[in-house]
Amino acid sequence: MTNIKEGTKAPAFSGKNQIGEIISLEQFKGKKLILYFYPKDNTPGCTAEACDLRDGYEELLGKGFEVVGVSPDNEKSHQNFIEKYSLPFDLIADTDKTIMKAYGAWGLKKMYGKEYEGVLRTTFIIDEKGTIEKIVTKVDTKAHVKQILSALEKN
Repeated sequence: MTNIKEGTKAPAFSGKNQIGEIISLEQFKGKKLILYFYPKDNTPGCTAEACDLRDGYEELLGKGFEVVGVSPDNEKSHQNFIEKYSLPFDLIADTDKTIMKAYGAWGLKKMYGKEYEGVLRTTFIIDEKGTIEKIVTKVDTKAHVKQILSALEKN
C-alpha cells in the first residue's frame, strides 16, 4: 500500500522508456499525467489494463492527460508489448524498482496464502503542478479509463 497521499507533491522520477530515452516527471510540468504501475507485460490483467488505456487514450489526451506505464520489465519486453498491442504511450523499464519504491507501488503481496514482494497495481493522477490529485489502488483492469475519469469527477 502506498504511503503517498492525495494532495501531496509527486515524487520526482526518471527512467528509461522502451527505446532507451529518459522519461522524467519534470517533462510533464504544465501537463496532467496518469502514471500507472503494473506487474508484468503480456499477462492477462496487465494487457487488459494497457489496452483499456490505449482505447481511451484519445479521450484522455482530450482532457489534457499524458499516460506513462511503469513495470519491472526491461526495455525489450516493453518494445514487444507496445508493438503487439499498438500502445500509444511510453512504458518505463524500472528494473531496479526505484520508481515503484518511491511511489509505494512495490511491497508485500499475498497470493494462495503465500506472501511475496511484488508490484502493487496502482495509478497516480498527477496535475499540472506535479501534485497527486487522485490515487487508484483497486484498479479495474478492464475499465480503467472509466474508473480514472469517474475518480476525477468526484473532486
